[in-house]
Amino acid sequence: MKTLVFERDEKKNRVTVACKTGHISVYSYCAYCRHCKGVQVGNRVAPAPQSKALTDVRKGSVSDDILMNAAMMFNSLIREGSAIVCDDDSNSGYATLY
Repeated sequence: MKTLVFERDEKKNRVTVACKTGHISVYSYCAYCRHCKGVQVGNRVAPAPQSKALTDVRKGSVSDDILMNAAMMFNSLIREGSAIVCDDDSNSGYATLY
């Protein structure tokens, strides 16, 4: 596991991290990357809510509201957090979650 520290641009309201793919948007890429395992908020790591939602989708027991709530929770964690916890130890870069 590695930790990718946020690079915040307050003027553009962007949060990026340095990935093998380059400097990527946390909101657009990390939220939908299979390597994202969570967000570091203070001393704890909050698991990525979209991973749980994806598990429920595969079981067939999820509604659109659950997916929307997972995305909103991830965005809230990004506002409070300082880094992404990434399991891309092989340094392959972005890999789609869905």
